[in-house]
Amino acid sequence: MKNLTIGFIGTGKMGEALIRGMINAGLVKPERICASDIDEQKLNTMAEELGIVVSCDNLHTLEKADVVVLAVKPQIIRYVLQGIKESIIKEHLFISIAAGVNIDSLADELPGGTRIVRVMPNICATVGEAASAICPGDAATEADVETTRKILGAVGRTVVVDEHLMDAVTGLSGSGPAFIFMIIEALADGGVHQGLDRTTAQTLAAQTVLGAARMILESGQHPGELKDMVTSPGGTTIWGIEALEKRKVRAAVMSAVIAASERSRELGK
Repeated sequence: MKNLTIGFIGTGKMGEALIRGMINAGLVKPERICASDIDEQKLNTMAEELGIVVSCDNLHTLEKADVVVLAVKPQIIRYVLQGIKESIIKEHLFISIAAGVNIDSLADELPGGTRIVRVMPNICATVGEAASAICPGDAATEADVETTRKILGAVGRTVVVDEHLMDAVTGLSGSGPAFIFMIIEALADGGVHQGLDRTTAQTLAAQTVLGAARMILESGQHPGELKDMVTSPGGTTIWGIEALEKRKVRAAVMSAVIAASERSRELGK
């Protein structure tokens, strides 16, 4: 990785989060990161603050980079690719984080045999805790997947999935943060109802969700096992769980993921 130059076409929230994550993790030296965008002021700020190479010309980024991260909005990605297509060489690896744009659509705009990896990160990349799914194209190698893992791993955890599962990923981890924000808000509301001030309740709620998530990831135990560790006979927790089950909270959260996945599938048609 240290010998690669990573180019970013687009420096929105996700692109900037990846750049900062790689630098903070010591994955790549700042001078080996180049970025292009239409927002010249933002580019200049990032260059001054982070020490990366910037340009308003996508071709400039392409010519310098070994790996090109496509971090632009889905509706303009075809236009962007048409503008650089003639300068792409076989040594380039393209990593797309454009939501909903499948590998075939990308391949249609790129020279035959171009190595493509599609990635679905989520907004938690902005705090270094992204959940990212990786899907390699036919021309991508194991080394390309590993490179992608390292880049996305700088801002969170990664999994590799088949492309037909990307809509499920979108519904779960793509939309999931919004569902969790609602749950945290509801937990805090319950605390306020019982007399806690809003700031205290929100802090306790957010930290509780963070801690519970870390216990699952670091222990490798099933969530049901961990739930049972907290649930003593006749205690407070089992009464709360009964209330959740009566109101079908489990089914409601499942339905939210399914609905978001189905909507992602519709938008991709």
